Amino acid sequence: MRKVDPVKHEQKRGEILGAAIRCFTRDGFRGASTTDICHEAGISPGHLYHYFPSKVAIVEAMIDLGLAHAAERFEKILAAPDVIKALLADIEETSLRFRPAQILSLDGLAEAARNPEFAEIIERHTEAVRRMWSDFLRKAQSQGRVDQELDPDATADILIAIIDGSRAMPIRNPKLDIKRSVAHLETMLVRFLSPPDAQGAAIKPRPQRTGRALKLVRKR
Repeated sequence: MRKVDPVKHEQKRGEILGAAIRCFTRDGFRGASTTDICHEAGISPGHLYHYFPSKVAIVEAMIDLGLAHAAERFEKILAAPDVIKALLADIEETSLRFRPAQILSLDGLAEAARNPEFAEIIERHTEAVRRMWSDFLRKAQSQGRVDQELDPDATADILIAIIDGSRAMPIRNPKLDIKRSVAHLETMLVRFLSPPDAQGAAIKPRPQRTGRALKLVRKR
């Protein structure tokens, strides 16, 4: 019986996952078949099953890979001099400017809405991401870099929603001014996450408009 070289085995798995990501990005989770993935990876269907027993297994492996990369990014963000600026840079790179993440994120949610098996995968993925966010926030709070009054679990849910929204923005508006959007996102994250005593220095004052003041008091 031929022995399996673990290094080459993992290398081939990585190549297949790369092919699958390209297929899913191009044709969607529902549209891309295992035959498409095999063609993209340059292997036969029989060869594929030495590495993944099904398309669902490929999707789950993709998610595991994404979680591993996310864990590495969280560690780098936590080690940065400014946690919020590092977080903002990560969101810009992996969400606002990364087309595959935008497409796969939205298509994954759409598929989960109509496919119970896929919905379970998305639910497990979301729970893992939520735990990562909560752990990251607790560590940042213990270092005095995030507002300690924030509930880490509830804050994690809000930040996940912000990430999902930032991935949808370039699809909703192909002409989106990303630089301007990042500046506004920075203001929001600083106000939301920074300890109260650090917010004044972090937020630059906006120039005051001249002219008639806008009244916000309702007339009786």
